[in-house]
Formats: sequence, C-alpha cells, structure tokens
Amino acid sequence: MSLELFLLLAAALFCIGLFGALTQQSIVMLMMGLELMLGGLIVGAAAVWHFIAPASADGQVLIVIAVTVMAVEMAVGFAVVTALFRAREVDVTDMAAELKE
Repeated sequence: MSLELFLLLAAALFCIGLFGALTQQSIVMLMMGLELMLGGLIVGAAAVWHFIAPASADGQVLIVIAVTVMAVEMAVGFAVVTALFRAREVDVTDMAAELKE
C-alpha cells in the first residue's frame, strides 16, 4: 500500500470525526467524534513515520504512547459524563453548558 492511501484513510477518519463532533449534541457522540479525529491523526502519523524511517522503532513507540494517552483521556471523559448524568441528568451539551451559571 502506498502512503497516499494511508493518508486518504486518515483524512477520511478525521473528516467523519469532525462532522460527528460538530453536528451532535449528545456528549457521548461528541466524544466519539473526537476519538475518530484523534484516530485519523494517529493513522496519518504512523503512516508517515513508517514511510520515512521504516527500520526505526521510535515512531512505533510514539504511536503506542499516543494511543495510550487517548484511551486514558477517553476513560476520564466518560467518567465525567457519567458523573454529570448521575448527579443532574445531563446528557446534552446545551444542558452541560448551563452548569457553570
């Protein structure tokens, strides 16, 4: 496979995630869109790193760290959403914006 196909896949994932993040009001769906966007960035970075330096393991380690950070970030985000829902029945971004008042 060529670099262009991987970058096309990364761009498609990013665009789908951006569309999902901008059009959804549910906090969970918004987070899923952000996850898709980050996944597209990681696919693109891994593809570029593979084609620039295929013998180097530095890129693989960096990608594994990025995926780990992404998983931790999403776990914390879902914990906050669950706490908001249990405390105040908030499940839509418009309702969550009113919490700061």
